[in-house]
Amino acid sequence: MMKKINSMFVVTFTFFLIILMSSAFASEPLPWQMGLQPPAGSIAEMADDLHNLLLIVITAISVFVLGLMVYVCFRFREQKNPVPSKTTHNSILEVMWTVIPVLILIIIAIPSFKLLYYLDEQREADLTIKVTGNQWYWNYEYMDEEMSFDSYMIADEDLKPGQKRMLDVDNPLIVPVGSKIKVLITGNDVMHSFFIPSLAVQEYSFPGRINEVWMEVPKEEKTYYGQCNQICGINHAYMPVVVKSLSIEKYNKWLIEARKEFAFFSPNKIENIKLAQVNN
Repeated sequence: MMKKINSMFVVTFTFFLIILMSSAFASEPLPWQMGLQPPAGSIAEMADDLHNLLLIVITAISVFVLGLMVYVCFRFREQKNPVPSKTTHNSILEVMWTVIPVLILIIIAIPSFKLLYYLDEQREADLTIKVTGNQWYWNYEYMDEEMSFDSYMIADEDLKPGQKRMLDVDNPLIVPVGSKIKVLITGNDVMHSFFIPSLAVQEYSFPGRINEVWMEVPKEEKTYYGQCNQICGINHAYMPVVVKSLSIEKYNKWLIEARKEFAFFSPNKIENIKLAQVNN
């Protein structure tokens, strides 16, 4: 009997270990994934540390309360205490259950406020991108480059080998590695949410309002997957977010081609405008 229990324990432990290890190196959701996606960048690392701290605190409190309830149920059951206690108060206990929660809140508050102030700190951005939520796609506008493009999820019938169902898009958001990016987020119709778990970026998009958030891209080429995190209509599930980081050389090459395709004005139109201004 004990051998069978031990075998079941080993199999179960191995199963969960494989799941945890498989999710530890992913920047995308995985089947049966447990825990958060691995953090990318300083913001995500701080958020991940806070999450782990809260998990430890919550687990410790839950185990303590459960153990206390079990102890009370057995220690003070009717068979052992036929005459109920008439204790009205206990000064030491009252001080303890007041001071200890306060100390726990202080322990939680310190990294929480540190993260909040870090998020709110103004930084010099290497790139400014305006993100607009639409039903049911995203529009990315590169403010400094005067170009924009739409990003739609690739339909199942159009998927190519290696592309991920309900995750990959036709035009991902391309950014250079090691950059600090200011993201301005707004909406065109209903409320959306721009969410990239690995980069710890989540901000709501409202029509007629611009929210600001910034993200730090690690110094390695990688693809980060996200999703609209606010129910926004019948096709809410088909609004993935894909951020692809490229080396500076690759990014500059992409930028040259992207300007030709997505610029607000084509070279011919710009030339015509200049000529018209000269003639006037």
